[in-house]
Amino acid sequence: MIVTLNTTFGTGYKDRMSQVVQFTSDLGTEDHAIDLWPEHRYQRFEGFGGAVTDAAGWVYNQMTPAQKKAVMEAYFAPDQMNYQMIRVPIDSCDFSLDQYEAAVLDEAGNLKSLDFSRVEQRILPMLRDAEAAAGRKIPLMLAPWSPPAAWKTNADRAHGGSLLPERKGDWAEYLCRYIRAYQDRGFRVKGLSVQNEPHAVQTWDSCLYTAREMKDFLKNFLYPALVRHGLTDVELYVWDHNKERAYEYLRCCVDEDSDPMITGLAMHWYSGDHFETLDLCARHFPGKKLIISESCIEFNKFDRGDALAAAASFGHEIIGDLNHGLSFFGDWNLLLDQHGGPNYVGNYCLAPFLYDTDRGVLEPQLLRLYFAHFSHFLTPGSVRIAQSTFSPLVETTSFLRPDGTIAVVLLCRSDKPEQVTFRLEYQEATVVLYPNSISTAIISG
Repeated sequence: MIVTLNTTFGTGYKDRMSQVVQFTSDLGTEDHAIDLWPEHRYQRFEGFGGAVTDAAGWVYNQMTPAQKKAVMEAYFAPDQMNYQMIRVPIDSCDFSLDQYEAAVLDEAGNLKSLDFSRVEQRILPMLRDAEAAAGRKIPLMLAPWSPPAAWKTNADRAHGGSLLPERKGDWAEYLCRYIRAYQDRGFRVKGLSVQNEPHAVQTWDSCLYTAREMKDFLKNFLYPALVRHGLTDVELYVWDHNKERAYEYLRCCVDEDSDPMITGLAMHWYSGDHFETLDLCARHFPGKKLIISESCIEFNKFDRGDALAAAASFGHEIIGDLNHGLSFFGDWNLLLDQHGGPNYVGNYCLAPFLYDTDRGVLEPQLLRLYFAHFSHFLTPGSVRIAQSTFSPLVETTSFLRPDGTIAVVLLCRSDKPEQVTFRLEYQEATVVLYPNSISTAIISG
């Protein structure tokens, strides 16, 4: 067997094999060892992804054809980041230039039709180019931030509020017609979140649901509407908010009737690790997929000038989530401007690619290189295997890939080089990790 190590360190990228080491017989190494047991297998990884928002589409439309091609190929080409799914908001969210909704209502507030012109202008060009770069259909996950304002208790897309009881059926019908609108344009809608961040009153588009309210809407309105429209192949995800309340929400939403309707639990990363929550969900609801549907570096929480700290924090999050049962990890905006927007409420964030709209310059971020260690090397269908590690300064996650090789992603958070010895099948191989780096070891042969 051999181990080949690919490393990103500092602000540069080694896009070549930096170390190739032959395994030898087990020498009895005890210190700095990572033990691997591929016979013990856990969840299947479906891949990595990001979001196309109104803001991302607006920035994308400012770019040159060559810049667009570079971004789309970086994300979706199989030999690059190899993203597998795209999340798309249903109507406006904070990453929009303003509030909008596709609903065309009559004087009584009933749905007449959908006006998809905003989606056609901002969202679809990116989606079509992404599929061209990938050479395949890319599954979409749709997520609503708010029902139409006229259907809410506060008559406002923003500031929370709830869905009016008498409009539950209308809202379910709207979501189905939105899915159909994408399908009619040739896109594959794989998943639907019942509601983005149902526990948050935001200054932007938001809507509140208790777990009981979400279960009632899903069981009695949304799922029957999906059945009527022949859309039961669309996966349904509940919660779609921070991890700390995810288990209690899933526990309430799932009962004997709703269980077959719910594919899984969508989560965000903004309130901290809470990896134990994933353990609870995986243990007590083993048939449910656990996914991160949204995650980003918020400039109101992170120093936007410290690219290494931002990238390392993401590496820690992804490794922890994968080691506790995650099957898909989704970043937020694929593309933003130099300010981390546009965002109509000033909630600016980092993206793997920023574009300076004043200078016409594309600015790749270190973050994208960290993401690539997961999205490129952990190919879809890879299965997590058992491992034993030695230090929080070297965080690792290990997967058996479909081609039979083993991929181990290693986040080194030490300020000095770290020696690591892989132990597998009574053999071992030693490599050296750069300080403050991320690496992927491919074990083959």
